[in-house]
Amino acid sequence: MELSTVIRAAGGVVARHDEGEPQVLVVHRPKYDDWSFPKGKSLSGESDEETALREVKEETGFTCQLGPPLPAVSYKSKERPKRVRYWLMSVQDGAFTAGEEVDQVAWVGIDEARKRLTYDHDRALLDVVARVL
Repeated sequence: MELSTVIRAAGGVVARHDEGEPQVLVVHRPKYDDWSFPKGKSLSGESDEETALREVKEETGFTCQLGPPLPAVSYKSKERPKRVRYWLMSVQDGAFTAGEEVDQVAWVGIDEARKRLTYDHDRALLDVVARVL
């Protein structure tokens, strides 16, 4: 497989503590009717870190700070391989406004996130995050 055929994407697992309990931010995409972590495709010349911060801001309205990198996730998207790099993130500023791409966000605890997330690869990433929060 040539590297140029791989779709590059990045995103974040945005986390906080509410009354001492860890929570993560999940997004609902009406086009796919799924719940996942905010992410998106890299623009030409953009670093993975820049992509992650931009996509999280575009999908959630939150300006975030990068934390430690998380494991990358690979899967097929429209018959092409896709690799998504993730970082743990914390909110610095902003507010959510529903849009076409993402119509809902939810701050949820780890157990609720595990139930709500649509994809197994997101649940596997959540398991990694749960160990560090």
